[in-house]
Amino acid sequence: MKRDPCGFLKAEYQELVDKSFNWQLRTLEGPSAPRAKVEGRKVIVLCSNNYLNLSNHPKLKEAAKKAVDSHGAGSGSVRAIAGNMDLHLQLEKKIAEFKHREAALYYQTGFAANAGLLPQLVGEGDAVLTDELNHGSIIDGLRLTKAKRAIYPHNDLAGLESALKQADAEKARRIMIVSDGVFSMDGDLARAPDICRLAEDFGAMTYFDDAHGEGVLGGGRGIGTHFNVEGKIHVEMGTFSKAFGVVGGLIAGSQGLVNFAYNKSRTWLLSGSAPPATAAACMAALDVLEKEPEHVKRLWENTAYFKKEMQGMGFDCGHSETPITPVMLGESALAKKMSERMFQEGVFALPIVFPMVAKDKARIRTIMNAGLTKDDLNEALRAFEKVGKELKAI
Repeated sequence: MKRDPCGFLKAEYQELVDKSFNWQLRTLEGPSAPRAKVEGRKVIVLCSNNYLNLSNHPKLKEAAKKAVDSHGAGSGSVRAIAGNMDLHLQLEKKIAEFKHREAALYYQTGFAANAGLLPQLVGEGDAVLTDELNHGSIIDGLRLTKAKRAIYPHNDLAGLESALKQADAEKARRIMIVSDGVFSMDGDLARAPDICRLAEDFGAMTYFDDAHGEGVLGGGRGIGTHFNVEGKIHVEMGTFSKAFGVVGGLIAGSQGLVNFAYNKSRTWLLSGSAPPATAAACMAALDVLEKEPEHVKRLWENTAYFKKEMQGMGFDCGHSETPITPVMLGESALAKKMSERMFQEGVFALPIVFPMVAKDKARIRTIMNAGLTKDDLNEALRAFEKVGKELKAI
């Protein structure tokens, strides 16, 4: 039998295109900014994770430039061998102080943190309980473990408690609860205090992925501070790739956690360490958040205004509690058409379709930015109203 070893690539891609499930990448021509140039067109950007507009902050850019001059363009190795620079250690000390935790560890990306650490924390004989809407990096990380997995309904405390009782009855060696802090597609929050209470009742470890809460919740310190449960979260994972405006993942918790992670987590052990400019810019981002609280304040002011106006027009914005505001549309084809028309009207807002969300829950996901002015927001709102009426979405 003669096989075409790569024929499935084209066939499966075409199937995605036919169902309007494929990603169509646009090209940013310049910095990530509230108003940016995308494929030759000046647009208002409502799909960036650059919540606080720190990617363009002069202090971050200056720190990156200085680090290149003092430490070079790259680290030269993985950190476990010869790439462990003083800048990396200074960054981790600053993260721990910022997060009010004993210690912290910086990863090259947030995805690497989840994919590399989760499979090491639980294994055969253990139980891991995970929210059904957790991020793909959590899903992939947990696929690598031999622990028994239980997926509980989204934010369903009764479902979580039932899974905890089952794990306890089966005498699991260790139990770990894993949840996003902010759910990235809907913008709602995990019920962290209740999850931590249940974890205490059953002696379970708690692991929160706070990628979309870092720099946004709790004055920028994340979900632990927001709910005043910092001391009850055993592993707080986050990222510098979103509100902090740079790139990289982090975990914060006990010194024991950090010692364990950098000896066991292969995505950390076997990947080249972050360039000096990146580490320096991350430190500068933490400094900015501590000294310039106005960025977080403006982010939430813009969020409140945008949500109110969108809902007033009749758009369904789901159950968002954060600067992530989904515009629920249902059909993938409608979401893609609306995104295209919005781009023509000067607003860059991407469609989110299956498999990132359920087939009947396609939406335009908007993310607010502290750098957007009231004029920017009003212009974007006018475009949403025009296109929404044209496509009968409102």
